[in-house]
Amino acid sequence: MRHLARLADYCSITNMHTKNLAIVWAPNLLRSKQIESACFSGTAAFMEVRIQSVVVEFILNHVDVLFSSKLSSVIREGAGEYL
Repeated sequence: MRHLARLADYCSITNMHTKNLAIVWAPNLLRSKQIESACFSGTAAFMEVRIQSVVVEFILNHVDVLFSSKLSSVIREGAGEYL
């Protein structure tokens, strides 16, 4: 994810800002067996991929916070309360 976020830094050159990267990469990063099955119609599959791309775009826009060591330590400390 950090690599894709770094690619977005060059969007002025490549035109691959976080939204475009999310559209391209979301189906691979958040693969859904339901979408791949025959039970999903074209419209339903499109909506699912659209949701996936929004999630990936959010992650790319907040990669520094979501994947910081500080957040990881806070999560571990909080998880200790429930163990």
